[in-house]
Amino acid sequence: MSVPNPYWLRDNCPCTECRDPRGGQKRFQIGDLPDGLTAVGAVEDATGLAVHWSDGHRSHYPAGWDAPAAPDERTEHAKRLWRAADFARGLPEADWAAYLADPEERIAVLAAVRRSGFALLRGVPAEPGRVLEVARSFGYVRETNYGELFDVRVEPDPANLAFTGLAIAPHTDNPYRDPVPTLQLLHCLRNDCAGGDSGLVDGFRAADLLRAEDPAAFALLARTPVPFRYRDRGTELAAEKPLIGLDPRGAIREVRFNNRSTDTAALRALSPAGLDAFYAAYRRFAAITLRPDLRLDFRLAPGDCLLFDNTRLLHARTAFETGDDSGDGTGHRHLQGCYADLDALSSTLAVLRRRTAALDELEELFEGEGAGEYLGEAVTLAAHMLQAAALARTAGAPPALVAAALLHDTGHFRGSGRELMAGTDNRHGATAAARLAPHFPPAVTEPVRLHVDAKRYLCATEPGYLDRLSPASVHTLALQGGPMSPAEAAAFAAHPFSADAVAVRRWDEAAKDPAAATPSFAEFRPLLLDSMR
Repeated sequence: MSVPNPYWLRDNCPCTECRDPRGGQKRFQIGDLPDGLTAVGAVEDATGLAVHWSDGHRSHYPAGWDAPAAPDERTEHAKRLWRAADFARGLPEADWAAYLADPEERIAVLAAVRRSGFALLRGVPAEPGRVLEVARSFGYVRETNYGELFDVRVEPDPANLAFTGLAIAPHTDNPYRDPVPTLQLLHCLRNDCAGGDSGLVDGFRAADLLRAEDPAAFALLARTPVPFRYRDRGTELAAEKPLIGLDPRGAIREVRFNNRSTDTAALRALSPAGLDAFYAAYRRFAAITLRPDLRLDFRLAPGDCLLFDNTRLLHARTAFETGDDSGDGTGHRHLQGCYADLDALSSTLAVLRRRTAALDELEELFEGEGAGEYLGEAVTLAAHMLQAAALARTAGAPPALVAAALLHDTGHFRGSGRELMAGTDNRHGATAAARLAPHFPPAVTEPVRLHVDAKRYLCATEPGYLDRLSPASVHTLALQGGPMSPAEAAAFAAHPFSADAVAVRRWDEAAKDPAAATPSFAEFRPLLLDSMR
């Protein structure tokens, strides 16, 4: 078979000599590879591609490792471009309590922000500062000159039109920053005024329409740097960026649109013809953002928290009355906001998906192979592990130890339990620990790895323990090395996780009761998720 560019292929070697197994970071520099590197042998089969290199190194690339990468999640190609009518059945929303408690609900909310540009959390307590808690549920707060937290309400001497009761046209925030805050959160504390409805416009859809209707105007706005500025007594901010930002392949990746902060005077540097062309394109784009069919209007109620992509969505509001019966001028509309960033949200989403995928695989094993017989015991393999976890939970064990009790025999999956009963030690503790290590910390994996040694230890140090073992456990004890010698027992007792391993062992031996109530794997999913790396 033909081998691709040798440096590209070797640069992607997945072995632990070349990459850290946890983070995937490379252990070498590209300049460390020898000149004239070639593949002296290559074999491809169902498991993947094996390559023997001219410098003696051997690589194995598993099947499917070079599948095409997904499109850049920040560009239009990874988005759902929308009009207001697309949400006729309802907004992407979730209850705050459910979002916190259910990883699947959290995944749905964060995925909606990334795909559609926004999501709404209902029932966030209408208390000052709670918006920061929402931001920290998936990332980090971006502090600006407005502070960590800012209030959006009428002020007596406003420095920003946002702090008035005037209508605000669709815009993105902070275009005068580089980098711009990529996420904005607005949490409603009070909204009993007349007016003050919120609006969103998909800026990527607007830019896409401009590209279709006037390609020359689109190209001009994508290549012309526009100066944005903001200043007050303590701040002087400026950035020059196109209204429509493209990635190197020409895909829409960012929209900056804020008429209030555009330093139009600085555009005098354009030629007269250039200024004419720019303003024609600018006005055309502005008119598209104001099309009624693009604008999604809704009303925030106390406890609603809106999360949206500030590099894509333009947000707006209708005018509202600025006073109440007391005449204090504060109005009846009070939102609190903060900024955050999409990279943290995307990271949290990826980790949640990775963890839930691992749990899905485990659950499938429990429900599939786990339903089979367990080394001749009176319970199935899955029932045995679930009973062990239930015993650990009843004993008040910490979550990591409950997880270890639940997962201690996963090394028997994929048929290895049959090897043990046939007379070959399958080292299932070590096998399970190795399989779990990419997802769980040592507080889970070490008791799993050591639980077989814990049986040998107890048989050597606790009178009568051997007599209490089930026949299957006695049979496997001989294959696993028998009771420990005094030296082995002393070394085991000195291990930092020996006590946890002994606890798992005791629950292991007790979890073989066909009459015992057996919980479901689903009951332990939240605990497992919290115990993962």
